[in-house]
Amino acid sequence: MKKAGNIKPEEQVDLTLSDDINENLAKLKAFLEESSDIVFREFKLGLNEIHCALTYVDGLIDKEVVNNHILKSFMYQVTILEDNRGKPIDNSEAFNGVKEHVVSIGEIDEVVTLDEAMHSILSGDVVIIIDGFNKFISVSAKGWPNRGITEPEGEVTIRGAREGFTETLRFNTALLRRRCKDPNLVIKGTKLGKRSQTDIAYAYIRGIVNPRFVEEVERRLRAIDIDAIIDSGQVEQLIQDNYLTPFPQIQPTERPDKAIANIFEGRIVIIVDNSPFALILPSTFQQFFQSPDDYYERWMFSSAIRFLRWLASFFAILTPGIYIAIASFHPGFIPTELAISIAASRATVPFPVIVEAVLMEITIELLREAGARLPKPIGSTISIVGGIIIGDASVRAGIASPIMVIVVAITAISSFIIPTYSLSVAIRMLRFPIMLLASILGLYGVILGFIIIITHLVTLKSFGVDYFTPQAPMRLKEWRDYMFRLPIQTQRYRPKSLSPIDRKRKGN
Repeated sequence: MKKAGNIKPEEQVDLTLSDDINENLAKLKAFLEESSDIVFREFKLGLNEIHCALTYVDGLIDKEVVNNHILKSFMYQVTILEDNRGKPIDNSEAFNGVKEHVVSIGEIDEVVTLDEAMHSILSGDVVIIIDGFNKFISVSAKGWPNRGITEPEGEVTIRGAREGFTETLRFNTALLRRRCKDPNLVIKGTKLGKRSQTDIAYAYIRGIVNPRFVEEVERRLRAIDIDAIIDSGQVEQLIQDNYLTPFPQIQPTERPDKAIANIFEGRIVIIVDNSPFALILPSTFQQFFQSPDDYYERWMFSSAIRFLRWLASFFAILTPGIYIAIASFHPGFIPTELAISIAASRATVPFPVIVEAVLMEITIELLREAGARLPKPIGSTISIVGGIIIGDASVRAGIASPIMVIVVAITAISSFIIPTYSLSVAIRMLRFPIMLLASILGLYGVILGFIIIITHLVTLKSFGVDYFTPQAPMRLKEWRDYMFRLPIQTQRYRPKSLSPIDRKRKGN
């Protein structure tokens, strides 16, 4: 039965290759001829007059390579195929003769099945068919349109490289190689998706990474059984430990410098073709608060900014809930003048505090998503102007109080400070359950919700590594790069939680 594709349900196609070029071409055309971008080109090999053909996908190959290094060589530059001693070779030796003397391209391979041939063609290679042989030559001539290397928009830094990953796998692996010339840097490849056959690469440094992580990554990748992989986000969801949690357990990044820095620590980076985001694993909660700028600037400034991020995460998740609890249940916790001011500002608001807070938070989320989906110059303007206009109009109309607008603004700004988008989204989601608990139980509800979140974080794992390390379990030595970033001189060892083979990364 056919494996490579379907033409008619009742049709049986033999996938083995024949030594008759016409039969081989007929098999390929049975699958590919209906597609207008598939090119079949037949020709004769020099004066040997051997019937040859090549096929490729127009748009995935470099036509200059095909014309100058394949067709020109076959048809004109080679008159008679000769062996190493200058004697004309027999047609039965033409296959090896072509490989050794005609094709002037570095990367070639032999193809022995129809499946392999079609995969090579659809991957951007040129397949050469020679009459009299039951195998093909696959020549790498990839040349599809691609986006140049630009600065990543989602992970902007003040200081550091301006290079970001692109949608081309080999460009991305080259960006890693440029930053690590250690021969122990291993980049392995595989394919995922029964129909998409998407190229995947995972990189690590042999002698640093714990082999257990490599084996686990390979096991989880092999277990993926799906029709198509379109983006690295799908791979992330298919190999993560727990898909029922809002917290990301694998860190995405657009930055090659961030990816290679994590490889040096003993982690593994997965790169997916057609995606500009690499995946870093295993990942811990504290990693999502780190930015490359933390390591490029002086440690005092970096520590202050990192602590500000942690503080902002508490504001983003707890501020609305605390306001609801105090306004509804515990006005005695705040100064009398402030309590009177809050009560006066809410005198014209017809809704309970929880309804007012939910309406304003949903409005902010709508503005945020609208700004993200619109073109960048328009999106930022819509978010800022829309927030100002809606906030002012809500207060004037008596739908929301001024203090609620301030609370919502503080919450939104705090969520923007978190450098990783996936964690920022998780925190934005969790503030709604906290608000609901606060409206029912007051501050006890806020504390209960916070305890539930911390308990959940402590139970999570990422590829066997405790997600909340170095806080749980407590590893004091790793606090040198936790809420604060101490001087590089003090960070002599790689994280113990990763169990690296070579723990030492810095001399005395």
